[in-house]
Amino acid sequence: GRFLEHSRIFYFRNGGAGKERVMLSSADWMERNFFRRIELCFPVLDPKLKKRVVAEGLAPYLEDNTQAWEMDADGGYSRRKTARGGATAKTRKVAQEQLLALLAGA
Repeated sequence: GRFLEHSRIFYFRNGGAGKERVMLSSADWMERNFFRRIELCFPVLDPKLKKRVVAEGLAPYLEDNTQAWEMDADGGYSRRKTARGGATAKTRKVAQEQLLALLAGA
């Protein structure tokens, strides 16, 4: 997308128990960020805020079928494959466009 920034959200869920943990971080987890500056990671404790962070900050990126990349097991990245036939104008989902539309309506 046209914006370089992206959210730093960590989402953990204990399968059967259904307990969710949501954490926010100030930086990408890269060596230069850990060893050359001070960064932090903190939990989101309020249930309503946790739900909003997941819905607005995480879900659009997980649903992106146009510009998303996935990290492979070896640490490399590959473009996420769209469903058979590709994304059409109706099925196309781009996280940054969804977030801009959401914020424009706010």
